[in-house]
Amino acid sequence: MEEITKDAPERSLNFIEEIVEEYIAGGGKELQTRFPPEPNGYLHIGHAKSICLNFGLAKRYGGKCNLRFDDTNPVKEDVEYVDSIKQDIKWLGFDWALERYASDYFEQLYDWGVELIRKGRAYVDDQTQEQIRATRGTITEPGTNSPWRDRSIEENLDLFARMRGGEFEEGSRVLRAKIDMAHPNMLFRDPILYRIIHASHHRTGDKWCIYPMYDFAHGQSDSIERVTHSICTLEFAVHRPLYDWFIEELGIFPSHQYEFARLNLTYTIMSKRKLLLLVQEGYVNGWDDPRMPTISGMRRRGYTPAAIRAFAERVGVAKRDNVIDLGLLEFSVREDLNRAAQRRMAVVNPLKVVITNFSNCSTENIRCVNNPEDESAGTREVPLTREIYIERDDFMEDPPKKFFRLSPGNEVRLRYAYLIRCDEVIRDPSTGEIVELHCTYDPQSAGGGSSDGRRVKGVIHWVSVPTAVEAEARLYSTLFTKENPDDCAPDKTFLDHLNPESLVVSRILMEPSLASAAVGETFQFERIGYFCKDADSTDGGSVFNRTVTLKDSWGKQQ
Repeated sequence: MEEITKDAPERSLNFIEEIVEEYIAGGGKELQTRFPPEPNGYLHIGHAKSICLNFGLAKRYGGKCNLRFDDTNPVKEDVEYVDSIKQDIKWLGFDWALERYASDYFEQLYDWGVELIRKGRAYVDDQTQEQIRATRGTITEPGTNSPWRDRSIEENLDLFARMRGGEFEEGSRVLRAKIDMAHPNMLFRDPILYRIIHASHHRTGDKWCIYPMYDFAHGQSDSIERVTHSICTLEFAVHRPLYDWFIEELGIFPSHQYEFARLNLTYTIMSKRKLLLLVQEGYVNGWDDPRMPTISGMRRRGYTPAAIRAFAERVGVAKRDNVIDLGLLEFSVREDLNRAAQRRMAVVNPLKVVITNFSNCSTENIRCVNNPEDESAGTREVPLTREIYIERDDFMEDPPKKFFRLSPGNEVRLRYAYLIRCDEVIRDPSTGEIVELHCTYDPQSAGGGSSDGRRVKGVIHWVSVPTAVEAEARLYSTLFTKENPDDCAPDKTFLDHLNPESLVVSRILMEPSLASAAVGETFQFERIGYFCKDADSTDGGSVFNRTVTLKDSWGKQQ
């Protein structure tokens, strides 16, 4: 697999866009695409790429894109997933032409099953799933015909109607296409069209107890909706001949399937089955856990729709599988938040500083820039008092030569405010730990100057002790420690690569303006990272999620 980095050059038309432009140039009518998720889980970043492609093509070429739920398995599907999928698509900035469900077409699909039986192209098989699997053959050996393959049309019609009527138990019978048990494409070896499932459906209730398989529902649903370009990921390429076979046998609108490479992201699991396991077994705190690759998790973490769309654009549309560096996604998030996020000051690991020549009763309001990338964002006032907190890492008692932050006898600038000099280090008498610094400030150094024109290289952030707002900071990193979590020893699973430090909870002290931040609002905490206020916040305390670090510290660790 090829590795893609964030330094990829500007792209030309991808191969799907070339196909669409050829279609339009050849007199093709209105472009019609669709996004067809199964509502059996929450959408993830891989789905986001497909959403951007299908909806983006329709928007770019003046066409339409439908949202169609592939709801053909009532055991795994739920209205919760339907609602979450619709929310995610709208949040990403897209809207659908029509909202459709495969279940809308159950009657038509049943009729087409009857039509195939009448044409001698389908039959009811009494074999179990295990027997069917055992007689399908291998890539090098043909399969074996079912003993029920030559049933009469009349008997097949009767049995299929009785299957629909609920006379038979689950697993006792299926409807299969009659094609070729020696076909080199294993999917043509009499594929199953319908199976019996006695379960209530989230839309049709108990009306149906037989449900179509993906291969029998997908192409025909595309045809009903007159989809011109049915865009799937590469694993469905082997299904395309069968997709075409059903359309040809039924003589319906000739939708056509095209395949592109799915998104594979380092340090990430994309399997919905495995993501569901993480949720059900409590390894994460729900589908919207900010460590999850789900769209809802990324939204909660503070990722923006613009960043995800930009990421999808950078990844591009390829014809072969590739692995995308997680750093590219984080780069896209930083780039967007750098433009859009307002700046605030907060301290994660506080060290108290007393400015000894600052009046004990005084508060000076320091004017701070909200976003240097956006003048329209304006400014705000932050109170400066005699006692402040700085980051403990911004002080070193015995610093190396190129340490430009605070140290005994040396000066730094408080962000947006004054120069301060460290005069005295106060220690805890019992532990020897540094607990406080005594400093003096230069009253003439506001605005970047000083009383005698001197300059310093170090600038550090701060918050005032009496007005500091305490909050919980959730510092997220990759959920897995291994680049490919599925690359496991025989006695291991992807769960063995879970990162025990994927979430570190810390106390944080913030400037007072953050007390009124809205849930979901994203900020750059200067010199720390980008943070988003979490929905777990209450009147008694705020919670902020770290969206992404300011620099690619993750990349440096590799």
